[in-house]
Amino acid sequence: MQATINYKSIWKVALPIILSNVALNVITVTDTVFLGQLNHVALGAAGNAGIFYFVLILTGVGLSTGAQIIMGRRNGEKNFAQIGAIFDQTIYLLSFIALLVFLFLHLVAPYLLEQITSSPAIYASTIEFLYYRSFGVLFHFLNFVFIAFYIGTTNTKVLIRTTIVMMLVNVFFDYVLIFGHYGFPRMEVKGAAIASVLAEVVAFFYLVGYTKRNAFVKQFELFKFRKINWEIINKTTKIGSPIMLQNFLAISSWFIFFVIIEKLGEKELAISHIIRSIYMVLMIPLFGFSSATNTLVSNLIGQKREYKVMTLIKRVLVLSLCSTMFLGLLSLLFGKQIIGFYTPDINLINDAIPTLRVINLTMFFFCIAFILFNGVSGTGNTKVSLLIEATTISIYLVAAYFIAIEFKASLPVVWCSEFIYFGLLGLFSLWYLKKGNWRKLKI
Repeated sequence: MQATINYKSIWKVALPIILSNVALNVITVTDTVFLGQLNHVALGAAGNAGIFYFVLILTGVGLSTGAQIIMGRRNGEKNFAQIGAIFDQTIYLLSFIALLVFLFLHLVAPYLLEQITSSPAIYASTIEFLYYRSFGVLFHFLNFVFIAFYIGTTNTKVLIRTTIVMMLVNVFFDYVLIFGHYGFPRMEVKGAAIASVLAEVVAFFYLVGYTKRNAFVKQFELFKFRKINWEIINKTTKIGSPIMLQNFLAISSWFIFFVIIEKLGEKELAISHIIRSIYMVLMIPLFGFSSATNTLVSNLIGQKREYKVMTLIKRVLVLSLCSTMFLGLLSLLFGKQIIGFYTPDINLINDAIPTLRVINLTMFFFCIAFILFNGVSGTGNTKVSLLIEATTISIYLVAAYFIAIEFKASLPVVWCSEFIYFGLLGLFSLWYLKKGNWRKLKI
């Protein structure tokens, strides 16, 4: 399928990604809601562990996004056989990276986290979560390969079904393993980790089965498992490694941000993880439209229609802002009720409301900045996107540290540092799309 840029076509690509993100965020929300019923320590520890895990997992996201960009370009060129070759080589590459991440979680993470965690209780629960979560790393990375293929070729409908399956598996096992229902032992934080692993495994086998049943195997020459092709791997790594590093920086900045907040207290950390979970729900349309922007920009360039890229981005921005505005309005009107899903503690609910209002405002900055930024990534000049991300994050973290630690500001004021991040991200991305030389870039 080649890219067109009317509103209907943008929705056709973005909507399945948005709906799949709904299911994925239900998984995150479920973990937070269930663990929030236990205690602040369980909620904070699993939240920190989850961010730390995704810091490492996003190495796979970055490399698979590099493969997705190249697949999108080849799809625009109608070079379908090459897409299958990229698919196979990406499986080899990400399987190797998954092994490195697994070893890091077992050999390095315990010592690293011990140095930066103040609370012994939070440290113990964090390590427990990461130990069991590590056994899903390979399946998680292989799922990224399938996602890259389906988004890169704009065949995104299967993502809805896959993530619904993941959601159902995770919610069921969260319920029975965290609390010990239906004869299962009560595992608490460990149960949340095991439930996530089971969801990843089931999703992998579902994707393999779906792909083999459809015409994609023949059309794109998938699963031929050719010998290692270093040219393809090098090209994927060249484009994907800057995205890997920028994703690493982005989520690492969140992890550092929450480490800073942990210094303020266990209550502040618990509130922030509740807010983070709500934040992720508000981002659902944005993530869908940003993924669509990435692949549609790459497809347009492959079709030699570079002159249409800014028109595409403007139309995606309209759709993304409207969707975000709707969710933001619901969050403003029903803030107490939404936070109440996460905790029965009325004092915690009241204390979280000001921070929730802050993130409702930051979402509009996020919406504009992230679509522009994914437009930059879609051009294939991922070194520039890495430079933008690194510069923005450095300024953001310095600002967050001084606001929280040096100036001892309240939690809502600390969260206002998000305005700095998104403001700079948007300005730098817009400048490159207007003035950069991306139209001449070959990948």
